[in-house]
Order: sequence, then structure tokens, then C-alpha cells
Amino acid sequence: MTRREWIRNGAVAATAWRGGLAAPGRGAWASRPMRWIQIAFVEDDPGRYDIGFWVDYMKRLHVDAACLSAGGCVAFYPTKVPLHYRSKWLGAGDAFGELTEACRKLGMNVVARVDPHAAHKEMAEAHPDWMAADEKGNPRAHWAMPEYTVTCGLGPYNFEFMTQVVREIVTNYKVDGIFANRWSGSGMCYCRHCAESFKRYSGFDLPRGGSPAEVRNKHIAWRDDRLFELWDLWDAEIGKIRPDAVFIPNTGGGALSEIDMHRTGLKAATLFADRQGRHGSTPVWACGKNGKEYRSGLGDKPIAGLFSVGLEAPYRWKDSTQSAPELKIWAAEGIAQGLRPWLIKFNARPTDERWMKPMEEIFDWHFRNDRYMRNTSNLTRTGLVFSQQTARYYGGATARQRVEDAILGAYQALLEARIPFDMVHDHRLDAASLARFDTLIMPNIAALSDAQCAQVRAFVERGGGVVATHETSLYDDWGKRRGEFGLAGLFGVHFGGRVIERQQNAYLKMTRPGHPLLRGLEGAKRTIHGAARVELKELQPGDCPLLTIPSYPDLPMEEVYVREGSPEHPAVFAREHGKGRVVYFPFDLDRTFWEVLHPDHGRLIANAVRWVSRDREQVKVTGPGVVDIAIWRQERSLTVHLVNLTNPMMMRAPFREIIPVGGQEVDLELPAGVKPKSVKLLVSGAAPKWSVAAGRLRVVTPRIALHEVIAVDL
Repeated sequence: MTRREWIRNGAVAATAWRGGLAAPGRGAWASRPMRWIQIAFVEDDPGRYDIGFWVDYMKRLHVDAACLSAGGCVAFYPTKVPLHYRSKWLGAGDAFGELTEACRKLGMNVVARVDPHAAHKEMAEAHPDWMAADEKGNPRAHWAMPEYTVTCGLGPYNFEFMTQVVREIVTNYKVDGIFANRWSGSGMCYCRHCAESFKRYSGFDLPRGGSPAEVRNKHIAWRDDRLFELWDLWDAEIGKIRPDAVFIPNTGGGALSEIDMHRTGLKAATLFADRQGRHGSTPVWACGKNGKEYRSGLGDKPIAGLFSVGLEAPYRWKDSTQSAPELKIWAAEGIAQGLRPWLIKFNARPTDERWMKPMEEIFDWHFRNDRYMRNTSNLTRTGLVFSQQTARYYGGATARQRVEDAILGAYQALLEARIPFDMVHDHRLDAASLARFDTLIMPNIAALSDAQCAQVRAFVERGGGVVATHETSLYDDWGKRRGEFGLAGLFGVHFGGRVIERQQNAYLKMTRPGHPLLRGLEGAKRTIHGAARVELKELQPGDCPLLTIPSYPDLPMEEVYVREGSPEHPAVFAREHGKGRVVYFPFDLDRTFWEVLHPDHGRLIANAVRWVSRDREQVKVTGPGVVDIAIWRQERSLTVHLVNLTNPMMMRAPFREIIPVGGQEVDLELPAGVKPKSVKLLVSGAAPKWSVAAGRLRVVTPRIALHEVIAVDL
């Protein structure tokens, strides 16, 4: 099925997506495990690691599933597949088999991990055409281990050799699934198999520097189709041997994901969100964002969130130990946003055990509150849209700056404003998928098809609210610029024919003091503009409380002033449409906010969201600090997660300490017909005072160290 057919079938697909597993009976076991452990062998672990140590620790963690290294680069079991390299330390043993058996005795599910991204010398010499090739056709030596050769993920190495490995593991060990790490290739490959396959698919040669957009776009679509073909092959072979077992690719994510998350969500029984930690300027909420992105594809299917006990950095300190506060906040963010905790330990012989107690505390708490962690649905009604087609076909090589940074800015603004929200994939804009939302934020969702534009219009006409920025809908779904916004009628504006890519020293002029979009900006006559803006023409009736003061000289200092007669242009358009409301900012408000973090920009985003949602607050959390919020429904309860992000290291890893924040007043709108029986706090253990009036629950928490969960029994 082509990409356009998947989009066209979105309404039907949404039903399957929300309803459960893509294939009934396949992978149904995945709903059971709540806590995972991954023990990633290194080649010299067999015969040298202490299996008793791990059995004891798994009991203390209350884990109910494990992912164990089996084969691919290195086999940790006595393989009979020709050229499947066995660990030199394996001898007559079976490291994978013995640990699998130990896990089964503990009642755990077991998934076998394979890694096919690199091959030993014997394999590379026997099948040089199975290896990844550079533009000149030369095999690519592994970047970290030159003794290895990088394999082609889209050719016979995976389709033929690794298929044999998958069959052997499932046949001999009856595992519940195969989890493939680095399964999709390692960048662009110019081997003859890729060249021939792409030629058959598109009629073109593989793209190189200077290739037209049509060729690059075809290659993206071909690569997606080829990966799904491989997924289907491995899943089918697994199912022939063990009908309830499934293939689980290590894949997925947000706008920059390498594979289509819409199709992935329909196909996968479960996925494992592999964001093992953060480094540099990655914000601490990135783990929660990752959970939301995966759920936008998989809906209510189970998703585990992988985190490593070691530091994550370009220097790859895989045997390191992260600080306990950093481990705990990363895990708390994932749990709050619906991820089931998954602990990874590389090397089965720990040299630094400082991670063990913090992990035990996290997992033990999660185990004791298991029934409140089994979420059935997320209750937030605000959605932040992300678009893979915008990243691929509009953003291209600059997608991180032009696309992802806008998403990050909107995310940060909503978090600071304490507006709980979920992520929405732009191929899930049909009425069924959007039924639970009343507000959508569209941060520079530039590339939208005509059908997607129609879905957004219908959402607003039904009463929904939309906040959009910059070039949203100015391009079609293949990244071709339109002559007019696809959502021109919704925004109430027309494209002026030009996008100013760089504004220097430009400002926003406040024209309507007291306007809802300008709350918190009292006393300001102007504030900073964005870095880029779209020129407009022929405005329709609407509300415009902000004007653009265009760029004027910033040097020499004597020349820094606005020239008389300088034109002023609308910088926001707020209007009613159908039963709903729309706010459109024709500049990169969200992207600039992420770069500069000026609080005025954050306020503008939050004010726009509140205006289009008519100030309806699903939950109001009042108190000091930066607090991330999530609202969940379980079978017989509701939970509100409050994660304390108040820390000088919130935007720069790692946390050194946990800094408690003062108590929070929580005012929650209860779903229709819901009557609380009791309310408790799952972290502090305190019995809070609570009341219900006019369909709203009011609770006050004590101070929060890291994470608090308000559990409402029904």
C-alpha cells in the first residue's frame, strides 16, 4: 500500500489503531508486562557473568519481562546458521539460553534481541554485495570497529541471512518476540541491491548530491516500503513458528523518525521507545515527549520506555553510571506520560553498582502501584500536532531547525503554562482520531495535503480550536509550495508571495491592551518579533491585536530607531470559524521561543491556546515551580501525575540533586458520570483533603520532591 493510500484510509485505520492490536491474537501477551529489564551481553560475558546476581536483582525489581541479547553481530547461543559469528567465549555454553530459562522460571516474558547492523570479516568476504556501500561502491568499514563492515539493512543480509537467524532463535527458544536493534541500515547505501530495487520502484538512480526533489522524495517512500516489507517478512516467519510471537523493530519517534509512525502504529502490537537518556542541552521532559510521540502512533497499545543506567553522550561511555537524580527524573517523566519502565544494562558484569538502588526504588514503587499504572486512555483534550511529511519533504536536511525546533518551542510553552497535552500525528486528523480533542496546536506544519487541510477545517467547524504558526499549510504533502495557504479560508489571510527568512531587530506592537491574547503583557507597548515571517495580503475580517514593526537598523547605535511611515503588518489573526476558533501567527513564534526562550513568546502561545479553547481548563494546577502534568484513566480509577521539573539542570543534563517544590492545588474536571470514592497520593502516601463541587475535584498536595500521583478510586 502506498503512502497516499495509507493517508486516504486514515478513517478506517484509526478504528484499528484505537481498538487494539493490528492482528488479533498476535502479540496479545505484550499487554501483560509492566516492568522490563534488558541485559545486553558483550562478547566476553558468556561463562564469566554471574547469573545468580541477575536472578536475584530481577526479583527485587519485580520485572515481568526481559529483552536478552541473542544474535546478529554476535551469537550468544550455539547457532547453526552458516557465517553467524559465535562469541569466542561461548565455548560449549549457551548464555542466551540459560538466562532465558532463568527468566521463564520467574514467570517472565522473554524477547530476543538481535543486532544486524555490522558483520565480521568472514561474512563480509563471503558476501561483499550484502554490505553497505559508499557512493563509489566500496564497502563501508564500521565507524567504531573497523574490523567490522557495515551491512545493508535493505538487501539480502537482512532479507536472507537474518531471516534464518530469526527462525532459528524462535524455533529453539520459543521466545515471545524478536527485537531488532539497528535493523534499518546505517545511513545511505549505494550497494547494487539498493540501486536495482530503487530503480525498479521508481525508474530513477539512487539520489546523490544535486538530485532533484522528486528523486529524493521517491527514495524516502521506497525506503519506508522496503522496511515495512522486511517487517512483514520477519513477522510472518515468526508467526509460522510461534503464532502469538511478533517482530518488534527498534524504531519510531516524532517528526524526525526514520519510519512512518502512522503505518507503524497500525502494524505494531507493541513498541519500545528507545531514548536511553539525555546529554547536553536536551530538556528533561524529552522522555515524556517521546512517550507522547509513540502513543500518537500506537494509541492505547502497550509501550515500554527504555532508559540506560549510563551516561548518554557522543563519547559513548557505555559502562558508566548516571547520577541517581537524573535516572529518577528520566524514569518519572516516561512513566507519567504512559511508558512502562525498561532498564538497560550494557555488559552483564557491572563495574559500578551505584545505579542499582535507585532503579530498585523506581521499580518497587511502580510494582506497588501497578493497578494505577495500567492506563486505558489519556484524558487530555489538547493536541500538539507533529508532521513527518513536513520534516521529510519541507524540512529535508534542515528539518531539525525548521520543523523540530518549532515543536520543541510549542512543547516548552505548554509545559510552562501547565496546559496538559498529547501529541497528534498529522495522518491522524480524521474525525475519529480527533474525537477526544477540542484544541490543536500546529507549529509550522508546513506540508499538508488537501485532504488533511479539509480535516482541520472540519475539526474547527465542529467546534474545535486551532493555533497555527508560520508556513502551516503553505506546502502540499510532497513539500511543493502552493500559491496559497491550504488553510487560507480558516486563517482568514492570503499568502503575499514571499517568506522573509531572516528578520533583524523586528518587533511586535501591542494594539489592543487587555485583549485575551495579550494577558500578562500589561504595560508593554511592544516586544520582540520572531526571526522569520510570511508576508500576507487581502485579509478577511478578524481580530489583530499585534502588528509587525519590520526590521530597522541595529548598528550603528545612533541609527537604531523606527523610521516614520514604516509599514506595519498584522502579526496575528484571531477569528471565529464555524463553531470553533482559530489563531494564526504568520511568523516562527514557537521556533524563536525555543531558540531565545523569551517569556513573552511563551505567553502568546499559551494565551492563544486558552482563547481558542474558550478558557476551558480541564485541570488547573496552582503552585510554585515547573510541573509537568498528565491525566489518565484506568479501569477503576483516574490518576493525575505531577512531575517536578524545577531544577537548574532542567535544560542541561544531568540533575545533581532533587529540589522539592511547594505543595500544589489541583482542580480537576471529572469525566461525566464519574464519582470519586477515595483519593490518595501514591508517592508521599499522604491522605489529602479533597472535595467535589460542580463536577470538579479539588485536592491539595504536600510538597513534591520529584513526582506525585493523585489516584482517584471510582
